[in-house]
Amino acid sequence: MNLGYGKVFDKQAFGKYTDYSITDFDLDETPELIHVKANLKLTPSEKGGRKTGIKKGYRPNHVFEYQPNGQFKYAYMGDIQFDQTEWIMPRETKEVLVRFLSRQPIDPYMNIGRKWWIHEGLNKVGKAEIIKIELPKTE
Repeated sequence: MNLGYGKVFDKQAFGKYTDYSITDFDLDETPELIHVKANLKLTPSEKGGRKTGIKKGYRPNHVFEYQPNGQFKYAYMGDIQFDQTEWIMPRETKEVLVRFLSRQPIDPYMNIGRKWWIHEGLNKVGKAEIIKIELPKTE
């Protein structure tokens, strides 16, 4: 009985990993995080946003694309870091660092100028735009 992983060849569904299985990757060489500098704007509470601000380390859902019925296709994991102030309040726009986990299918969305939405569950509480992308150096 073969308990190995199968290979995926559907280029429409799986993007850049189409000709490989998970066992073909050298995970030791893959950085755990993708660092993205972004302009983040929090939605005012009267438009459905948060009533309070956010602090460094905030971990919302990051949504890059919605289905035709309005539901999001995938919520990506990443935390928001900043040093300029202790809080970012609703209505404010600040430059932040978003640290995305690299082992999620986020690569197609990593482009300068790409916009995405910040969610708490189904509530849209902000939006962001990529201004710089960095892969941390592996040691």
